[in-house]
Amino acid sequence: MADLSPIDLQKALNGMDYPADRKSLVDRARENKADDKVVNRLDGLKENSFDGPNEVQKAVFNG
Repeated sequence: MADLSPIDLQKALNGMDYPADRKSLVDRARENKADDKVVNRLDGLKENSFDGPNEVQKAVFNG
């Protein structure tokens, strides 16, 4: 999944309200018609609660 970019993630989560849980992130990404690679990465996150987009980005790209 090296081809996942921060821009892909931002587009997938456009309109997201925080704090948010993992399920809400996945649901928003699907609503925004995100690519499966983005949805799968979000669904596989270990954390379950995120206070903002920076936390999501750190979890996605820094594990």
